[in-house]
Amino acid sequence: MPVQPIAELIRFARHNSPFYRDLYAHLPDHVTCLTDLPVVPQAEFWRANTPRDNRLLTAPLNEAVVFRSGGTTGSPKFSYYTRTEWREFTAAFGAGLVSAGLRPGHRVADLFYAGDLYASFSFVLDALHRSPVSNVRLPIGGATPWQSTVATLAEFRVEVVAGTPTTLCSLAERLAGAHRTLPDVELLLFGGECLFGDQLPLLRAAFPNAEPRSLGYASVDAGLLGEAVPGGDPRVHRVFTPHTVVEILCDESAEPVDGNGVTGRLVVTDLRRRLMPVVRYPAGDRAEWVDRDAGVFRILGRAEEGVRVGPVSLYTEDVHGVVTAADTGGEVTGVQLVVRRRDGRDGLVLRLAVADPGRVPPALGDSVVAAVLAERPFYASATAAGHVNPIDVEWVRHRDLAVNSRSGKLVRVVDERPHR
Repeated sequence: MPVQPIAELIRFARHNSPFYRDLYAHLPDHVTCLTDLPVVPQAEFWRANTPRDNRLLTAPLNEAVVFRSGGTTGSPKFSYYTRTEWREFTAAFGAGLVSAGLRPGHRVADLFYAGDLYASFSFVLDALHRSPVSNVRLPIGGATPWQSTVATLAEFRVEVVAGTPTTLCSLAERLAGAHRTLPDVELLLFGGECLFGDQLPLLRAAFPNAEPRSLGYASVDAGLLGEAVPGGDPRVHRVFTPHTVVEILCDESAEPVDGNGVTGRLVVTDLRRRLMPVVRYPAGDRAEWVDRDAGVFRILGRAEEGVRVGPVSLYTEDVHGVVTAADTGGEVTGVQLVVRRRDGRDGLVLRLAVADPGRVPPALGDSVVAAVLAERPFYASATAAGHVNPIDVEWVRHRDLAVNSRSGKLVRVVDERPHR
């Protein structure tokens, strides 16, 4: 499918999608510029994007592949691609793997997760299959026992291992415990979460000749975001032109940032997807332009729509709803999601505002944590596996919640990890 002109994409979306029709109802009939459109409100987007009575899709669900994004059990989030869209999505990302370091003949182990509608394993495997360079693909998966994984990596003298940082570090820890190394591995291609400096010594010990690099930047809901840029900073990516348009929006004005080095929210428009249009969709990350003219940007952590804790994705709207339901006495007056890093692992802290932090019933914190874990069981399993720290609760007064220094607005996600 050719890239759609922006005016045609807007016309198509508002004509065929009830959600976009309502979102753009106040606009003139003919709109040609993305900046004339509102940013997609995520909560409304997902409320419209349901398996039954869907108001987002532009056609009946007769032919598509369906994946799940990081919603809770009570609020699952699904993404849809036609076979043409999926082929073009994975082909474009596969071409970007060359920038990530993929070379002809590389033997690549796919250690991402499969099943339960997760996209990453299939996505990476298909991207490798459609990459312009020849490669040998070993679809091992992230849930395979580590002894079997190591045996396959050694037997095939695998040169590239692809997985989340959590999976790669877990495997490295097992190797270190067994006093083994895999010297044939040249590249550790990571995706799905940030790689932090405190993880590098462990990876070097197990893979002494391997260089960690970003696999690329994409998500199952937002689609293509950025291809890896060679260099010393794995947070730097380049826009997938002409497939997508990336904007970084100023926090105060919501206008696009043109200059380099100014932090803002990253939003994306996909110029090829039609079944589930993505037009000025918040990707969930903060970023800054490194070279605006060349389309090169740096990822700077999560924005307020969601948070990534190790391999676990959480949406702020979902967590707020869970906390509200668990707080039957109506004691909580404010919720802030804080991500901290301790002992080499991410962890979620629920910063909850109450009238008097010293008089909170002890059972309330336990109830809130239990409710969040019940709605997002992947967090509990990641904790049990040692991939993330347990959820903690921090009781504060409302005035102690972090706010934007300029606007005074409540900051819904506070990322205290060392991103620089």
